[in-house]
Amino acid sequence: MRIISSVIAAATIAAAFVVPTLPAWPQAYPSRPIHLIVNFAPGGAGDILGRIIGGQLAIELHQSVVVENHAGAGGTIGARDVVNAAPDGYTLTVAQTPEIAINPYFMKDVGYDPRKDLQPVALAGVMPLVLAVPAKSPYTNVAQWVAALRASKAMTFASAGVGTPGHLAGEMLRLKLDNKLVHVPYKGAGPALNDLAAGQVDFYFPAYPSAVPLAQGGKIRLLAVSTVKRSTVSPDIPTVAEATGISNFDFPLWVGFFGPHGMPMDVTQKLNAAINKIILEPAINARLKAIGPEISALSIDQFASFVRTDIAKYREIIKEGNLKPE
Repeated sequence: MRIISSVIAAATIAAAFVVPTLPAWPQAYPSRPIHLIVNFAPGGAGDILGRIIGGQLAIELHQSVVVENHAGAGGTIGARDVVNAAPDGYTLTVAQTPEIAINPYFMKDVGYDPRKDLQPVALAGVMPLVLAVPAKSPYTNVAQWVAALRASKAMTFASAGVGTPGHLAGEMLRLKLDNKLVHVPYKGAGPALNDLAAGQVDFYFPAYPSAVPLAQGGKIRLLAVSTVKRSTVSPDIPTVAEATGISNFDFPLWVGFFGPHGMPMDVTQKLNAAINKIILEPAINARLKAIGPEISALSIDQFASFVRTDIAKYREIIKEGNLKPE
């Protein structure tokens, strides 16, 4: 660290006279390590993107970046930790759809309002969820799986936590298909995927980046994506909307960076510029796109508008489905 200070002293002939020390100039940001709080357990989309971008952010800003997982309560524990942190740019959250757009309006009291208590910084990526079943499942394609649902076959479905898009996707199926589905919430994608691969639950809607390694390893099978359009990364995988006829079945997951409300705008702008530069850098951009996200470098205002729109969308889904927190 380099501390810039100015101390002026002068002596007179008559007697020693010291000019008072002037205040130190503010240190250039960042002058100490930045902490990135991921609000779910390791292995999920936020964790994956947070570590890729965080590693590059350390290089871009010439400062250490420490990624920490503060899991629990649908992502709201970690988000609350950042809300209560000093608004100096040294504690940020790698947040996702649940803790920003869903749970503050779905759970009874999460202890913060993302519209007032968090400062949007930058969008990392938007990706589909993917309908995944164990490799030993009897369903080899989405048509077989949907036929079983329509026959009211009882199934269990995992989620990365109450109020996550995967949870609401399952609730939408239960509502539209009148199926006896049982929700099994976890503290993140990693634990949920492990139990899915072991056959402890029947299906799960993880984000594409976290599901691909297990699918490639033959542990799980990917049947459909949760968005209204097919993924550009795997266009051969059909959508749930195509298979079920539920036209408004659209549950993407996004990952973005936020800081506490009151963070200096020059710090916010520096972080926004750095993150946008990283995600557009050809090698990093290709690496991110290969695991599923669509990448858009948004300004701070554009990202804030994106968040407000997503909040409105999920509040309408919760209202229309008469969904209640568990």
